[in-house]
Amino acid sequence: MSISCLNMYEKSSKYGTQRNNHMWGTLISVALFSFLLMIQLEAKPISPSSLTRVHFSKFPRSSSSSPCQNTLHVESCESMLLSIENVHEKSPKEVFDISVDFAVTQVKASRTQAQSIKTMMQLTSEKLSSTVSFPAVDDCMELLDDSLRRLDDVKTSSNSDDVRTWLSTALTNQETCLDALQTEKVSSPYKNMMETNARNVSKMVSNSLALYNHVKTTDTGTSNSAGGGRKLLSDGFPTWLTGRQRKLLEASVEELKPSAVVAKDGSGTHTSIGQAIAFASLAAAGTNGKTVVHVKAGTYSENLNIPSSQSNVMLVGDGKGVTVITGNDNVEDGSSLRNTATFAATGDGFMARDITFQNTAGPNKHQAVALRVASDKSVFYRCSISGYQDSLYTHSNRQFYRECDISGTVDFIFGNSAVVFQGCNISPRSNGNKNFITAQGRSDPNQNTGISIHNCRISAASDTYLGRPWKAYSRTVIMQSFIGSINPAGWFPWSGGSAPKGIYYAEYMNSGPGAGTGGRVKWSGYHPSLSSAEATQFTVSNLIAGGSWLPATGVAYDSGLKP
Repeated sequence: MSISCLNMYEKSSKYGTQRNNHMWGTLISVALFSFLLMIQLEAKPISPSSLTRVHFSKFPRSSSSSPCQNTLHVESCESMLLSIENVHEKSPKEVFDISVDFAVTQVKASRTQAQSIKTMMQLTSEKLSSTVSFPAVDDCMELLDDSLRRLDDVKTSSNSDDVRTWLSTALTNQETCLDALQTEKVSSPYKNMMETNARNVSKMVSNSLALYNHVKTTDTGTSNSAGGGRKLLSDGFPTWLTGRQRKLLEASVEELKPSAVVAKDGSGTHTSIGQAIAFASLAAAGTNGKTVVHVKAGTYSENLNIPSSQSNVMLVGDGKGVTVITGNDNVEDGSSLRNTATFAATGDGFMARDITFQNTAGPNKHQAVALRVASDKSVFYRCSISGYQDSLYTHSNRQFYRECDISGTVDFIFGNSAVVFQGCNISPRSNGNKNFITAQGRSDPNQNTGISIHNCRISAASDTYLGRPWKAYSRTVIMQSFIGSINPAGWFPWSGGSAPKGIYYAEYMNSGPGAGTGGRVKWSGYHPSLSSAEATQFTVSNLIAGGSWLPATGVAYDSGLKP
């Protein structure tokens, strides 16, 4: 997450200007090919007169007859409609489906171009006998792959919460790609082209989100029940859970029957967590089963990633501070923000229990993630997430944290997932500067994302704020929680003296010395005292649709507000 707006957190370029000028001179011959491809990807411009030829007789009329009226990118949306044959005969659902197809096509083309750029960089590295580094390319390729997977899931799902979640994730992926590109200090035609492609994909996915909301207001037949995702039994539990196994997060290690056991002293099946996960996942491949790995007491210096291809992975440790996964990668030393994570979970259905995830890079290394999560329907129970700046990256999808300890300094809970924290201890660390607990990254008003901190304990350090809005539509709600002696203003602007009008920051029935809202900021998007009906929108049942998937995990949770 870029925080260049504050001088104290600005970072210098990781690349030498002279070397990069030489590098891009070598690569310039490829720019023409990429530029032509980019032109093919961009939406064709349209004129107002051309729109008068299109009649949308099947769409409800208000101030405009176009179904694009409520999108953020009307011109792009209308351009798409003009390319649809007999568009006036299409239902809102058919137009939505077509918009998703357009987005898929754009993602595929952008992915192809990114691969071409990476290939040329590899060839140039060989020619120059030195490494040509552009970390954002790899980040964007991974994010495009994930977006394509999510969009394909959207096309086969009838569950409205799933559709909104996966479209929100596909949009978040492109925002993350753009953030990565914009933090690159090099100047090249490739960077500009990839930024243009990421913006085009973002526009199309954003339009699909808005069009889907239009579908929901005109089509009451769209299901909200479990559809898509993991297969469920008739009682709502996944097929890989039977009998006592349906209480996974409460079961003993013996009851879980782990597929692999990790132990530093060699008493398990593996001494490396990475090897154990790979082994157990291979054994579970094709079975739709749960991959359970027991990680015994010890400190494991590993950087781990559970990819999207490895779903339903569960890590069980021996306790917070007892089983520790540690790393120290950071942006200051050259890693991209995503790749600083000590542990990353992207495969859906990930669960962790009784484990500490930490990044020990320290406050002077700036951004250094301990845990990054993009796993849909993921659960963390009795875990510790410890770092300094950007400790916990709740990147995307639906996430739940119960009885966890989370500590850091700057923006140490950030991202654009739909996430609920319950019964957690949130502890800013004293560092002599301002502490910001949250930085929520909602960039579109139609995304179903936000941070909900419910029934937690927020301790205080010097000059601590509950959060600051990272993006234009950031959403964060603190409710029924204990708040220590934080700065009375409560919230802090990302830049300037105020916050975007589209944010939604709120508090509800909190307690403690820092809970008083009399001295809070006066932003139009800040709500100091929600009603119970408003607060209910940020409960487990509503924000993450937890009633449809959390019971299967066995984790304790409060579906609604406390009495």
